[in-house]
Amino acid sequence: MQKMPLRYYAFFTLPTIIAFFIAFFIPFLLGIFLSFNTFTTVTNTQWAGVTNYVRAFTEDSTFLNATIFTVKFALVCVVLINVFSFSLALLLTRKMRGENAFRTVFFMPNLIGGIVLGYIWLLIINGILINFGVDITYSAKYGFWGLVVVVNWQMIGYMMIIYIAGIMAIPPELFEAARIDGANSWQILRNITIPMVMPAITICTFLTLANSFKLFDQNLALTAGAPGRSSAMLALDIFNTFYGRIGYEGVGQAKAVIFTLFVSLIVLLQLLYSRRRELES
Repeated sequence: MQKMPLRYYAFFTLPTIIAFFIAFFIPFLLGIFLSFNTFTTVTNTQWAGVTNYVRAFTEDSTFLNATIFTVKFALVCVVLINVFSFSLALLLTRKMRGENAFRTVFFMPNLIGGIVLGYIWLLIINGILINFGVDITYSAKYGFWGLVVVVNWQMIGYMMIIYIAGIMAIPPELFEAARIDGANSWQILRNITIPMVMPAITICTFLTLANSFKLFDQNLALTAGAPGRSSAMLALDIFNTFYGRIGYEGVGQAKAVIFTLFVSLIVLLQLLYSRRRELES
């Protein structure tokens, strides 16, 4: 492979590069351009400068509310998903009977589509809340915790698999040496397991953080932003602005650009911090 001529690398990577430019890079640049215009179609545009960005914050208070709601949701989900998935990974790497079956069962929710998952949990949650005379759209806090439950149930199994791979890659000799030296379970976890699985922690934190901010399907199916768009997350708020309000296409596109830059910055900072922790470990 190291001696393979350069032209073969170009041959195998060219289709992916072309697809990336057609499906992502060119639409992204076009989206930035449209965010500075008022338009109905991509061929019917009128330059508006930064007006759309100003309108996103001054004429539409839902954008700020959606940002706060999304940030709170992402923080809660990142912590809960990683704690539960890491705990399950520790439990299912102890040579217990039926561990492969348990891994499969916990991973299966990740195979269900977001819309389907949202409607399934909508029936379950409303079936519980109806006993108290309310439903999930009664208050934004019900929608918030409903989304937390759904996303945790879907993603914990997937992150668990990554953590299991990281734990199983730790040389057994390290654990044996620590036990011989008299280390207890907590000391082994703190000084060996966690530092050795830092790459897995970086990956899982990145995935949960990015997916929490980009959540759309489950939000649409579970609450659709109700009541009064108070439970709408950023992706759903952008969708409602762009497709639900006439004359706000440019504002919706400006929100999408802000959203992309905001999430990219948060994820980049998380990766830099996690990589630093890996080197320290």
